[in-house]
Amino acid sequence: MPGHTDNEITVNAPVDVVWDVTNDLPNWPELFSEYASIEILEKAGNTTRFRLAMHPDENGVVWSWVSERTVDRAGLTVKARRVETGPFAHMDIHWEYGEAPGGGTRMRWVQDFAMKPDAPIDDAGMTDRINHNSRIQMELIRDKIERRERVASRR
Repeated sequence: MPGHTDNEITVNAPVDVVWDVTNDLPNWPELFSEYASIEILEKAGNTTRFRLAMHPDENGVVWSWVSERTVDRAGLTVKARRVETGPFAHMDIHWEYGEAPGGGTRMRWVQDFAMKPDAPIDDAGMTDRINHNSRIQMELIRDKIERRERVASRR
């Protein structure tokens, strides 16, 4: 059965700030703890094709792949997919942003994927891994943006 994850967090910052920070691809290695580098390969309109590389894993392996993201600023959504799928049969990602009840920004990440039969992990295992890591990354991003907003408000 294909994998599906759906994670969200509220960031105590305006939608415009959360959008701008999380969609600044060249800054992703500073924003996400898992990414070592990003290389923009092509940009056409609202679509960007790029290569991401992670920090080496416990065996010293650097995982890298090409993805494509299309942003819809007016709709506050992003659709992405892995072009070089690696162990995935497919990986489709949807991000959405909106005003959170009581203030701040609701940021939601939905991922639909399937692992290849020869992948080192199955769909259920990858679902668990993505859910765990998405929470870590979302909390890290939230904390960085909120810290930035606190500093900006003191100026």
